[in-house]
Amino acid sequence: MDAQQNAPVADLLDRRIVSALQIDGRASWHRIAAALGEPERTVVRRGTRLLESGLVRIGAMAVRGRNTVVGVRCAPGRARAAATALARRPDCVFAHVLTGPLDCVAELFCPRERLAGLVMDELSGLPGVVETLTLPVLRHIRTIREWHAGLLTDSEIAILREGARPGIPSTADPLPLPVDPTDELARADRLLLHALAEDGRRTYDELARVAGVSEATARRRLTTLRRTGRVRIRAVIEPAVLGLPVEAVLRVRTPPVKVEAVTAALAQSAHVRYASFVTGERQLLVLTAFPDEAALHTFVTRSLWLQDVDSVDLSLVLTTLKRGGMLAPWLRD
Repeated sequence: MDAQQNAPVADLLDRRIVSALQIDGRASWHRIAAALGEPERTVVRRGTRLLESGLVRIGAMAVRGRNTVVGVRCAPGRARAAATALARRPDCVFAHVLTGPLDCVAELFCPRERLAGLVMDELSGLPGVVETLTLPVLRHIRTIREWHAGLLTDSEIAILREGARPGIPSTADPLPLPVDPTDELARADRLLLHALAEDGRRTYDELARVAGVSEATARRRLTTLRRTGRVRIRAVIEPAVLGLPVEAVLRVRTPPVKVEAVTAALAQSAHVRYASFVTGERQLLVLTAFPDEAALHTFVTRSLWLQDVDSVDLSLVLTTLKRGGMLAPWLRD
């Protein structure tokens, strides 16, 4: 079945709380209240309601090395099956069903030594596949965990990243670091990650009991994993929750000498949820979200960065089967 439409959040404060959780999914309600300048009791009540409703989910994902974007064209009526097969892969970060020449697009964690097997063996086994497009990511410009909808000020973001008071170290995930995919996580760390995968706000006491370590050790290990970029905590939401129900995937072709200017402009837009430099004829893959189709039309026809672009291929997102490494609720067992 298709996803049910999310009920809208109550008001702007709800959306600002969601945005705060996007900055740091494990931020305490006290820190969020301090950042937003709202009563802590109000933030606790509203934030708890948002999490319990499932409109916002906090999850964790281990970083397993380099990423590859996969586009798939399917036989008629087989797009759902192929996209579901991609989404259920444990190395899948996101999977969307699209309009246009590609029926679905997904991003996978894929060390380069596994790329040949992915292309020649695994993708060809997807149900109903007619053609695949494999685009290794050379550089991430923005990932979903770095996106928020422009509802917070720079000072509010700084408080969320640095703590409610000066001198408190940041617990938010840092910018990605190079990760050696052969460097396996210790058993206790894997147990921590498993516990956080479906609930990234589990308490340190709960994490300690799951991993069989002390609470202080659980706190220290998770802090190290986040600061070294091995584990990322992220808020997974439907953009419609933030008033952005129209999602689109752009594949942008630009002269090589103009890439930096275009990517800098894209990174400044609150409508750009994800952008990466990939191999292939169109070097930029961009995931976007808008309040309506008129805003999307303006973005792809009047933005200043278009003067440095040769072409833009535009597809609407029909449905999403996985975001931030978390399956859509109707696909979960």
